[in-house]
Amino acid sequence: MRQAGRYMAEYRAIRAKASLLEICHRPDLACEVTLQPVQHIGVDAAIIFADLLLPFEPLGLGLSFSAGEGPVIARPIRTAEQVARLPAVDAERDLGYVLEAIRLSVRELRGKVPLIGFAGAPFTLASYAIEGGSTRNFVETKRLMYGDPETWHALMDRLAAIVGRYLAAQARAGAEALQLFDSWVGSLSPQDYRRYVQPHSAKAIALAGAAGTPVIHFGTGTSTFLDAMAEAGGDVVGVDWRIPLDQGWRAFPDRGIQGNLDPCALFAPIPELTRQVNDIVDRAAGKPGHIFNLGHGILPDTDPDRVRAVVEMVHERGA
Repeated sequence: MRQAGRYMAEYRAIRAKASLLEICHRPDLACEVTLQPVQHIGVDAAIIFADLLLPFEPLGLGLSFSAGEGPVIARPIRTAEQVARLPAVDAERDLGYVLEAIRLSVRELRGKVPLIGFAGAPFTLASYAIEGGSTRNFVETKRLMYGDPETWHALMDRLAAIVGRYLAAQARAGAEALQLFDSWVGSLSPQDYRRYVQPHSAKAIALAGAAGTPVIHFGTGTSTFLDAMAEAGGDVVGVDWRIPLDQGWRAFPDRGIQGNLDPCALFAPIPELTRQVNDIVDRAAGKPGHIFNLGHGILPDTDPDRVRAVVEMVHERGA
C-alpha cells in the first residue's frame, strides 16, 4: 500500500532530482524506488512503483501533477461525445515503460520476494477523469452517474477494459500478484456500488486474472458493501481499519483478506502500536489467507522506524 514514498529518505533523494511522472517513465528509477521498502524496511513483497492515473496519458486527458495539490486533469470527461472520442489504449505500446520496470524489478529481486502489479479501478479512474483532479464530494462524478447513466456505463466499460488488459500485461511481464486499487469507491452507498460499479470492477478483475495470476481487490470505506466487492471478484479483498478484521472477513469467508492497520497507528506510542498489531493478528486467528497490511497508504511524515517495527512484530508473530 504505497510502500515507497515520501516517508522514505531514499525516495525523497530521488524525487529531488526527478518528478513523479519522470520516475514512472524511467524504468531504472521506478525499479530503484520499488525495491527500497524491501531493502530498507524488510517487507515481504514489493509493489511496482507507478501512478494509478498513467492510463490517462494515452487517453489524451492531459495528466500533470501540481506541487502540493496532487493530480490535475486538463481535459475532464463529462459528455457522451468525449467518451466516444477516447482513443484505444494498448498496454504494451502505451504503458510499456511500466512493464519494463516490472521486468527490471523481477530480475533485481531474484525471487527473494514476489512483485505485485497494480492499477486503478474503474470507479476511481472515472472519478478523477470526471472531476479533473481530487475531490471531497464527488459532485461531478455523481451528476454524470445519476443524470446520464448510459454515458457513465460507457465510460466505465472502456476503463474496465483498459485496466483489466493493463493488469494482465503486468502479469505477463512478471508480476506474481495484481492489485485493483479502488481508493475512492467508499464514497458510494451499497446500492449505488452494485448498480453503477460492481459489473465494471468484475470485468476488470476477470480480464486481469484470466491467466491465473492472483488478484487483490482493494478499496477504502467499503465496510458496508464488502460482500458486494467480493462478488465482483478477486482472490483477496482489502479491508480498512473501520471494521474489525474478523468481522470484515465474515463477509467473504472463502477469500483471502488484506488489512487492516490504521496508518495513523504508526504515530502511536510503541505499546499502543503493538496492541493494535497483535489485535489484528489475533483476529486472523492463524487462518490461511491473511496478508497483514495497512488499511490504506503510509502517510508522508511517518517514521520509517515505526514501519520497520510493525514488520518485525508481524514476522515474530508469524514465526
